[in-house]
Amino acid sequence: MDIQLKRGLLDVCVLAAIKNEDSYGYRIIKDLKPCIELSESTLYTILKRLEAAGMLTVRSAEHDGRLRKYYHITQAGLRRIEEFKEEWKEVISIYRFVMEEKP
Repeated sequence: MDIQLKRGLLDVCVLAAIKNEDSYGYRIIKDLKPCIELSESTLYTILKRLEAAGMLTVRSAEHDGRLRKYYHITQAGLRRIEEFKEEWKEVISIYRFVMEEKP
């Protein structure tokens, strides 16, 4: 798969994983597992990129005596999901065109 396309898909997947409630790294990986395998190093690179782009915020909270980072989606992150949904309509159209078999 094209690296830029995959990067964009992963970004949106991570945003979707925290869309309904704040989450942390291990849980995000676990939530995404049914649709995509994601390593910790890849996830944390994505999270840093999304934070730098203003699509999520980070807060630390104590959990079982350790600090855990929780990620929260911002309005910009929610807009990115909506943009993705619109863009995906075009991707589906292209896919159908490519897959069409002509006699």
